[in-house]
Amino acid sequence: MPSRWSPSVTVAAIIEDGGQPPRFLLVEEHTPEGLKLNNPAGHLDPGESSQQGVVREALEETARVFTPQALVGVYLSRFLRPATGEDVTYLRLAYSGTVGEVLPGRQLDTGIVQTLWMTLDELQASAARHRSPLVLQCVLDHLAGQRHPLDLVITDSSVLQPEVKR
Repeated sequence: MPSRWSPSVTVAAIIEDGGQPPRFLLVEEHTPEGLKLNNPAGHLDPGESSQQGVVREALEETARVFTPQALVGVYLSRFLRPATGEDVTYLRLAYSGTVGEVLPGRQLDTGIVQTLWMTLDELQASAARHRSPLVLQCVLDHLAGQRHPLDLVITDSSVLQPEVKR
């Protein structure tokens, strides 16, 4: 029997500073393909909602508390890792929201080199360094005003506390 296909579920924070021109908070991180730029993002952990996951990932990668305000979109992408041929499909839930200041004494997650604020022009000019084409796509969708209510993604209580079947 063939194995069941399972996409990797990720969450991403789209954070705009509100300036003119607006800038977006990104992370520069080590990847198997070299130093790349990404939205603060990562894999959803077992036992957490997507909103909890995006808050956790943003904190780990930026040392800032992220407050989700809207779901920007749900995205599917596929990546073939050049070095190994690994074939991965990602299901990304991207949230827009705000962040506070850097928390004193808070370290960035392993692999994160730095955080940086970039304008749309800078993002577009650095596309070759993006970890995924979704880095720019999520920002463009945010700038286009794409917003969905947070309650569009419903997390059943069984995710947070699984029922024991007897």
